[in-house]
Amino acid sequence: MPKKAIIVGGGIGGLAAAVHLQASGWDVEVRERAPGPPDTGTSVGLWPAALGALDELGVGQAARRQARPASRGTFLRADGRLIGNVDFAGLRRRTGDTVHVIARPALFTTLTAALDDGVVGYGEEVTDVRALTGCCDVVIAADGLRSRARTTLFGAAYGPRYSGVTAWHGTVDLDTEGISETWGPRARFGVTPRAGGHTNWFACAPVPERVPVPGGDLAALRTHFGSWHPGVRRVLDRLRDGDISRNDLYDLAEPLPGYVSGRIALIGDAAHAMTPDLGRGACEALLDGVTVARELTARDRVEDALAAYDAARRRPTQRLARAARLMNRAVHTHLPVGAVRNAAMRVFLTVGRPPA
Repeated sequence: MPKKAIIVGGGIGGLAAAVHLQASGWDVEVRERAPGPPDTGTSVGLWPAALGALDELGVGQAARRQARPASRGTFLRADGRLIGNVDFAGLRRRTGDTVHVIARPALFTTLTAALDDGVVGYGEEVTDVRALTGCCDVVIAADGLRSRARTTLFGAAYGPRYSGVTAWHGTVDLDTEGISETWGPRARFGVTPRAGGHTNWFACAPVPERVPVPGGDLAALRTHFGSWHPGVRRVLDRLRDGDISRNDLYDLAEPLPGYVSGRIALIGDAAHAMTPDLGRGACEALLDGVTVARELTARDRVEDALAAYDAARRRPTQRLARAARLMNRAVHTHLPVGAVRNAAMRVFLTVGRPPA
């Protein structure tokens, strides 16, 4: 009789674990509280290590076909002057691959297509993760930033903490091949390529948590960024109020003492929610999902497998979360741009890049 896993949350990490376990002969059940898979959303950047995880799942080439490789990366000042470049050519020489940008719904579709019909159950909310352990061999909690599983296992002290910064984001009909971020006084604006000749954009600035901005989001964007260089203004000129989404940015108030409790493992944002400043959240969720599934299929005892997962993933992901927080604070403070450049570029180009 095959071993059984219940995965709480049908996000990127949960689906990755499900694909790996199903391919290894496990009986897998994914319980997702949303009514269906996402059909909207901006793009995520897949660094080489995450692409390698998709290759291990057998869906790497399918993901690449729906993604766009980043040809260049730049950091700019608000007036358009160059701060620094990201060496994507060097990244390819070291790893054999580069960053690929894929629309979030396309990545979900790619992962879901590798699962049997009925594996993912939508509209199924889990309120007590501990109650599931009596009907399966392992529970993988991938229930996101506001994880009920994390609160149940470790308490409210490890809940989300507002970073002080909000993010506006969306997509415009504008083609670009490169990734860029522009840094100005306590704010930044980024663009990334998207398949089909579109561009994803994001903008970040300090505002009070969950407070509507006076005049609306479009007016706020024009106030913060309307005087910046032409590359930013050409995105703003294409925006309408209905094109804009907003999310306050959070990480965890305290790093978890472990990602495992008994036969329950936390992965992705449930384990190590981080601000998106290094662009690594989706990548780390993929790596979590593949790692925990790989350990479960390689070891006889679930407890040994989960201990190995915790040992492999906790330190590097918590280090990335700290680095993302440092970069967020460096960019969104009153420091001079030169000081921000030195601090943030050092973080991004060392800690933020994937291992060789």
